[in-house]
Amino acid sequence: MKVLVLNCGSSSLKYQLFDMTSEEVLAKGLVDRIGIEGSTIKHTKTGQASVSSTTDIPNHKVAIRLVTEHLLDANHGALSSLNELSAVGHRVVHGGEKFAKSVVIDQEVLDVIEDCVPLAPLHNPANLMGIRAVLDVLPDVPQVAVFDTAFHQSMPPKAFTYGLPYHYYEESRLRRYGFHGTSHFYVANRTAEILGRPIDELKIVTCHMGNGSSIAAVDGGKSVDTSLGFSTVPGILMGTRAGDLDPVMVLHLMEQEGISPKAMSHILHKESGVLGISGISSDLRDIEEAASTGNERATLALEMLCYGVRKYIGAYAAAMGGIDAIVFTAGIGENSILVRQMVGEGLDFLGASLDISRNNIRGKEAIISTDNSRVKILVVPTNEELVIARDTRTLVNG
Repeated sequence: MKVLVLNCGSSSLKYQLFDMTSEEVLAKGLVDRIGIEGSTIKHTKTGQASVSSTTDIPNHKVAIRLVTEHLLDANHGALSSLNELSAVGHRVVHGGEKFAKSVVIDQEVLDVIEDCVPLAPLHNPANLMGIRAVLDVLPDVPQVAVFDTAFHQSMPPKAFTYGLPYHYYEESRLRRYGFHGTSHFYVANRTAEILGRPIDELKIVTCHMGNGSSIAAVDGGKSVDTSLGFSTVPGILMGTRAGDLDPVMVLHLMEQEGISPKAMSHILHKESGVLGISGISSDLRDIEEAASTGNERATLALEMLCYGVRKYIGAYAAAMGGIDAIVFTAGIGENSILVRQMVGEGLDFLGASLDISRNNIRGKEAIISTDNSRVKILVVPTNEELVIARDTRTLVNG
């Protein structure tokens, strides 16, 4: 069974083709600058060199056609016929309260994704474009939606409800939704496998740290709390996003400076975070380098990030009534030796002790805690595409 996994952005399309018999990636690629001058596609068949080309790609429908042409190519393709393609799985950012698990896409599902556009205005429209493009190009191939928010639908009301007048939740569904759910699900379950323990016996804090980041409390395999909320701004300091702050301070700033809601949104999403604090970059590699030369603002940004992660780990250990494992994943979590070390410092009171030598790794699975650490600390590279492919296989096979 071959499954194509798509992650559609407003001007990009990432894809991976899986052979689900072995869960092997047969090919992958990126279509970039869709609808923008200088559109490109980069395609890689596993075991071969990548091939790239620049061509006019005005919309997602053309992008999907281009992807299928590359997958069928005699030299670098991975399919002899589109009949080999059993299903397409999509990453969809927001499913609201309607979806607590992945679903086969039909008109009702499309309508709900459309209804959730106000909750994810930057992402759901792009996800819909990808789904509809596949409907046009591959009308007979079943499609599955895998939602970033679904994993967090297990949160109890005490964790997802905000302290606003309750009618705002009843009427407008203003609540904590959480994101990166597919990643948190994967690394939590993979952690249980690595530790050789049933997931339903474990209390795990998963730290998905990239340009966008979130921390989750996973108790018995279910999300019970997470740092991102109604939007992707709260939580820990991120590349360009502010993280937790006082909402009245935002109102004060808007009034004092005459900042419009649209401009304020841009500040919170694009000008804040480690970029705003450091004044240097949103890329943590640049921040680490600047901090190593004594740059005070870069050092402050680094310290704020790691301090925030430690606070969430402690809070979620309290929320779950214990903790068995701490897991780092995504770009920063998998690759920043320094961040993991700075977060790990001072967690001995929880029974978590980082091994400095074991922590000296990048991008691979490892237990990085000491042998006598009661709480295990791990690095687990995330694999959201594999989760999407697995869910797609399960649903399509009935």
